[in-house]
Amino acid sequence: MVTTPPALLIAGHGTRDEAGAEAFRDFVRELGERHPELPVAGGFIELSPPPLGDAVAELVERGVRRFAAVPLMLVSAGHAKGDIPAALAREKERHPGISYTYGRPLGPHPALLNVLERRLDEALGDPARTPGVRAEVTVLLVGRGSTDPDANAEVHKAARLLWEGRGYAGVETAFVSLAEPDVPGGLDRCVKLGARRIVVLPFFLFTGILPDRVRDQTESWAAAHPEVEVRSADVIGPEPELLDLVMERYREAAGDEVRMNCDSCVYRIALPGFEDKVGQPQQPHFHPDDEGHDHGHQHGHHHHGGHAHAH
Repeated sequence: MVTTPPALLIAGHGTRDEAGAEAFRDFVRELGERHPELPVAGGFIELSPPPLGDAVAELVERGVRRFAAVPLMLVSAGHAKGDIPAALAREKERHPGISYTYGRPLGPHPALLNVLERRLDEALGDPARTPGVRAEVTVLLVGRGSTDPDANAEVHKAARLLWEGRGYAGVETAFVSLAEPDVPGGLDRCVKLGARRIVVLPFFLFTGILPDRVRDQTESWAAAHPEVEVRSADVIGPEPELLDLVMERYREAAGDEVRMNCDSCVYRIALPGFEDKVGQPQQPHFHPDDEGHDHGHQHGHHHHGGHAHAH
């Protein structure tokens, strides 16, 4: 018996910016065109049409009974943790007989870090690849900001992963709403750390009200600090890497596969400066700072061929 793969439901945040909402709708259309074998629909939690319920209804009308929902969000905050699961539970009541699995948010994934690096190169222009130029550049990665500390911590994780192995002077973090530091505070911090060239990098998928606010606040701060070179980079956008990553999240959810932090694992992924670690066998090890741990305390092997890390 051949089982039909579940449909793909993409859940977006929503924005009052029509260009941002249209970018999401275009993205859903392109995913559907790239995967004609798969029913694909997308909707928003708030602020923009179509609502998520309409997307589910569209799939049900097409005969879908099983789907995998992927949140088109960089970090897991209130929407990904609460609003989308609540909306999906409501749709299950509305459409008896449907079932779904729920995927992970997108970031911070190495594929997206590569796009962010490209955005930085574009902002810096041709000299970006010149040896030594990056060593003079401090990046301010600006996230949406949340009342959820876990979501804010994920932006810090993205910043650290972006800094590792790429040669920038530093990658600092700021937030456009709900969390400190704000954009001017983040820029002040960069200067206190000795920055003379700063690129402000929005950690957003598409254009919208908040990325515009990041750029406006950056320009205001730069006008008041003419002694510091400040540039603004673009949002991630509907890049091939983003399309591929959504499908990766879909396959995880469709296969009911649970993974730990394998996205950024140096033994799986060739991260900049750590390429030699890919595929290396792992041995039990002792931490050099663990005094007196010579009584058989061992960490379990990491198995990097399959999907599980055994600890």
